[in-house]
Amino acid sequence: MPRMLPPQDLMRTFLWPVLRMAAYATIGSGVAVAMPAEDPTTPSATVDVSFNQDIRPLLSSRCFACHGPDAESREAGLRLDQAHGDEGAIGFVIQPGSIDDSELWNRITTDDESLRMPPVDSHLKPLSKQEQQLIQRWIESGSDYEDYWAFVPPTRPATPEVADEQWSDQAIDRFVIRKLESEGRSPAPEADPRTLIRRVTFDLTGLPPTRDEVHRFVDAYSKDAEAAWEHLVTELIDRPQYGEHMARYWLDLVRFADTNGMHKDFYRNHVAYRDWVIAAFNQNLSYDDFVRYQIAGDLYPEPTKDQLIASGFNRLHLIIDKGTALPEESHVKNVLDRVTAVGTAFMGLTVQCAQCHDHKFDPITQKDFFSLYAFFNNIDSAPETNPRQTVDGLQEPYARFPTPQQDADLQQLDDQIAKLNDQLRIAKAAAAESSTPDQSDQQTQSPAEIEKQIRNLDKRRKSIETTVPKAMVMRERPDVRETFVLVRGQYDAPGEVVQRGTPGFLPPLVKSSEVASRMDLAEWFVAADNPLTARVAVNRFWQSFFGVGLIKTAEDFGNQGDVPRHPDLLDELAVSFVESGWDVKSLVQQIAMSKTYRQSSTATPDVFKADPENRMLARGSRYRLDAEMIRDQILATSGSLSTEMHGPSVKPPQPDGLWKAVSMIGETFKPDSGDAIYRRSVYTFWKRAMPPPQMTILNAPIRDACIARRERTNTPSQALLLLNESEYLMASRRLAQSVLAQPVDQRLRFAWETVTGKLPDADEQKIANSLLDDLVIRYQQDPGMANDLCRDLTLDSQQEKTELAAWTVLCSTLYNLDITKTKN
Repeated sequence: MPRMLPPQDLMRTFLWPVLRMAAYATIGSGVAVAMPAEDPTTPSATVDVSFNQDIRPLLSSRCFACHGPDAESREAGLRLDQAHGDEGAIGFVIQPGSIDDSELWNRITTDDESLRMPPVDSHLKPLSKQEQQLIQRWIESGSDYEDYWAFVPPTRPATPEVADEQWSDQAIDRFVIRKLESEGRSPAPEADPRTLIRRVTFDLTGLPPTRDEVHRFVDAYSKDAEAAWEHLVTELIDRPQYGEHMARYWLDLVRFADTNGMHKDFYRNHVAYRDWVIAAFNQNLSYDDFVRYQIAGDLYPEPTKDQLIASGFNRLHLIIDKGTALPEESHVKNVLDRVTAVGTAFMGLTVQCAQCHDHKFDPITQKDFFSLYAFFNNIDSAPETNPRQTVDGLQEPYARFPTPQQDADLQQLDDQIAKLNDQLRIAKAAAAESSTPDQSDQQTQSPAEIEKQIRNLDKRRKSIETTVPKAMVMRERPDVRETFVLVRGQYDAPGEVVQRGTPGFLPPLVKSSEVASRMDLAEWFVAADNPLTARVAVNRFWQSFFGVGLIKTAEDFGNQGDVPRHPDLLDELAVSFVESGWDVKSLVQQIAMSKTYRQSSTATPDVFKADPENRMLARGSRYRLDAEMIRDQILATSGSLSTEMHGPSVKPPQPDGLWKAVSMIGETFKPDSGDAIYRRSVYTFWKRAMPPPQMTILNAPIRDACIARRERTNTPSQALLLLNESEYLMASRRLAQSVLAQPVDQRLRFAWETVTGKLPDADEQKIANSLLDDLVIRYQQDPGMANDLCRDLTLDSQQEKTELAAWTVLCSTLYNLDITKTKN
C-alpha cells in the first residue's frame, strides 16, 4: 500500500486544489449562505389560527412539561393538553372569547417574573410577541381545541383545485402547488436530464448512473421526456441494487449490527435478517406483511423461513455479557429495548419516555408502556455467555436456515448414515452369532469398517452444518409470563400487574383469544383505523427522496414533534398506500414520477430566505450524500465495486489499533482481502463499540439505538477522510488508469463525466487543466512521491508514473467536489 503524503504536501497537492475547484463548482449550483429560518409562528391577519398547527406546538414546548399528560409532574391541577374535564383548561384558565378573563393570557404577558409563565427557573424562553399574538387570536376566536392530528385515522382529502392546471394532474403535485399558490409562490422548473438521472439513480439504488446510462437517458429524454423518465424509474426499481439501498434506511431504524454492543461486544452472526430485509424490498413484500413478519413471524401456524428470520427484528437489541448484570436485569433491558424499537419503527412515537412515568407531552401512560412491554416479555433470554459456547455468537433462541443445496446434501448424508447404521446392526449381530472364525470371515464388512464409514460421513455432515446460516428468532414461552408496571422503570421494583394492550388514546386492540398475542398486536398496527403506521411509513419513504420528511421529526409524531406543512398530502399518501395493498414500489414510483420531485434545486437568495429548509417544496432538495452513498459512488465510478449480494459481513481496511483501543479483551481488527473489501457498504461489518470510521465521520449512526433520520454535517475531517483513506486513494488511482486509456483530448471530459455525471464547462476545464499541470511539475520535481503512489505497479517509465500520480490526485480532487458529494 502506498504511503500517504505528508501533511505539508497534502495541503498543497490536495486541499488547495479541492478548495479552488469546489469554490468554483458551487457557483450557479443553487448554493446559498445560511439565512435565518422563517418564523413559522408569525401571525397573519388573513389566516385563521389553527390549534394543531399554531397553538399546540407552543403549549407543548412551553407548558406541557408541568401542565400536560404526566400526572406526577402536573402543577396546580391544570392540564393545557385538553380542553375539558376536571383539570381541563377551558373555564379554568381560558375563557373563550375574552383575553381579559383568561388567566393563561395574563400569565404569559405579565412583566412580574414571579407570576410569568413559563417560570423563569424553568429556563424556557418566554413567548415572543408573535407567539403571544397567536394565543390572543386563538382565545378571541373561541379557544377551539382539536383532536391531535396524528392520533386521528387519515381520510382521503378532496383533490384540490389549483390555478395552474397545466403543471401536473398527479395527486402529489396538486397538493404541493395548491400550497404554493396559497402563499403566492410557484414551483421551480424541471431539472436538466443529467441532474435528473443522477438524482433518481442515487435515490432508488444508492449508486450513480454510468456514463452510458446518462447518454442513453439524455438521448431518450430529448425525444420524449415523460416516457424516458417513466422507463428509467421503472427500470431502477427493478434492479437488485434497489433492495440494497432501501434496506439501509431500515437497518438504521432497527439498529442492525454485527456485534452485541455491550461490554466485550461479542460478535453475532445475524446477517440472515439483513439479507431478508434486502430481499423483502426487492420482492416488494407488502408493507403490512413486512410489519407482521417482524413483530410476530414466529407465531404463524407453520412459519416459513422468511417469517422466522423476520421475527429476529425483536432480537436486534444490545445484549449484556454474562456476569455484568443479573439475569432479570438483563431480561428487562432487552424487553425495554424491543418496546422502544416498535414505538420508533411503527408508531413514530417516543414511547420510551413513558418507561419511568407518564409521558410528559403525549397521552402515553406508564401503564400503556408496560402493556406494550407485556407483548415482548414472553421470551426467555439471559446475559450473553462466552461466544465460544454458542453457535456463531448467537443467543438462544436461534434457528438454522440451510440453503436448498445444503438441505439436499444433509438429507443424502442422513440417508447414507441411516443405511450404514442398519448394516452395522446386522454386522454386529452376525459377528456375535459366528461360532468359528471361518463364518465371521464370510461378512463383506466388519463392524469396525462400517463404523469408520459412519464417522467419515458424520464428519462431512458436521462440516456442512458449520456453514448453515443461522439467526436469532423469537420463540414464545409455553406459559404467559406475568408483567408488572416497574416503578420508576427499575427491573427489581414491580408494581401493578398489567395485561397485554395498546395505548388507550389509540383505537382498541382486537384480541383473537382471551390473552392478546403479538400477532394481535401486528394486526392492530396494520388495521384500517390505526392512525400512525401508514403515516409514519410514507413519511420515511418521502424522507429518503427529499432529505427531510413531510414530518421533519420522523421519529416523533407526538406533541413535541414537527408540525406538518403539507398535512393533506401526508394523509393522501397514507390512504393511497393502504388502498394499494401497502405496495412500497408503487408508492416509491409515485413519488419519483411527481413533478415535485423533478424540480430544479437551484433557487434565488429570496427563495432560500423565505424557505431555507425547502419545507414548502418549491424546488428540488439539495443535500450531502450519506456515507454509504459516497463510498459506493467512489467504488462504482472507479470500477472497483463488487456486485456480490448477501452473505457474511465484510471488513474493508481501516486504521490500525481502533478495535484494540476499545476492546476489553484485546481484540484486533483483521481486514478482509480481495473483492470482498469492495462490496457495497450495506454489507460492511458493524461493530457497535467501534463502527467503521469511514462511515461515522460522514454521520452514519453507531446503531446502538433506533435512528429514523441521520444528522447531516459538513466538516474538515470528512474532506481529509476522502483524501487520505487508502481505499479511496486506490479507487482514485484505478479511475486514473481508466482515464489514461482514453485519447489525450478526451481524458478530462471522461473523468469529469464519470465522477459527476456532467460535462465540465470551459472554466472548469481551465481550472482542472491548471491543476493537472501543477501536479505533473510537482511529481517531476519529486519523483519519489510519484513512485510511492505507483510502487505496487509495473510501469515502463518515470513519465508513466508521473502521469498516473498526477491523474490520481486530480481524480481524488474530483471525488471531493461539492457537486460529487451532493445530491442536486
